[in-house]
Amino acid sequence: MRQSARNRFTVIVLLVVLSASAAWAQGKSLPLPKVSIELGKATKPEDVSVTLQILFLMTVLSLAPAILILTTAFTRIIVVFSFLKQAMGTQQVPPPQVLIGLAMFMTFFVMAPTWNRMNDEALQPYLNGKMTMEQAYDKGVVPLREFMFRQTREEDLALFVRMASVSKPVSRDDVPTYALVPAFAISELRIGFQIGFILFVPFLVIDLVVSSVLMSMGMMMLPPVLISLPFKILLFILVDGWHLIVGSVLNSFR
Repeated sequence: MRQSARNRFTVIVLLVVLSASAAWAQGKSLPLPKVSIELGKATKPEDVSVTLQILFLMTVLSLAPAILILTTAFTRIIVVFSFLKQAMGTQQVPPPQVLIGLAMFMTFFVMAPTWNRMNDEALQPYLNGKMTMEQAYDKGVVPLREFMFRQTREEDLALFVRMASVSKPVSRDDVPTYALVPAFAISELRIGFQIGFILFVPFLVIDLVVSSVLMSMGMMMLPPVLISLPFKILLFILVDGWHLIVGSVLNSFR
């Protein structure tokens, strides 16, 4: 397999070289892309502003995965799916890529109203030149903060506000975002673990019943997981498990 891939790569390189040689022999020039990065001296304040905006955008893009995970519904969904996989005892079914993809699209579904508000109230006015970047940020973070406040426990929020050593907030507007995000994250983990515990109970009962039956029959050398796995899958199919779990997770955000 490795030798075949190497041969294909060699053939592709030879074809590129031969085509370039033929074009050069016929006096034709090949349009090749050119990438250049220039570092110059800023001559006006607008140049500095653009440079800072580019640096800010690159920073945001580098932090995008963490922002997507810790400020959206993704954490709760993927934790529930992980517990489900452990409870059923299926090692690589469904594959991790499938679960992460499903969790991502469920996250898009849950966050769609919030993101639409952010787009209508902040992003589009900024792109149309009606707002500055600071105004767009202040306006766009409001829908996201409202979503996180709805899903955050007061105890978790109070913990981070107290640890941040800030004055006692009078309203939600006084709560800093850097305290709201971790409070929201641990609240999502808590709810995900609660749902995961409920998922474990019926599958645990099946494991106990199968283990007791095998012990009573004297078949102690036979792994109980090998026998209980088909019954777990059958139970999951009979109760329409995916529909039930996905519906329950989505309803938990209302």
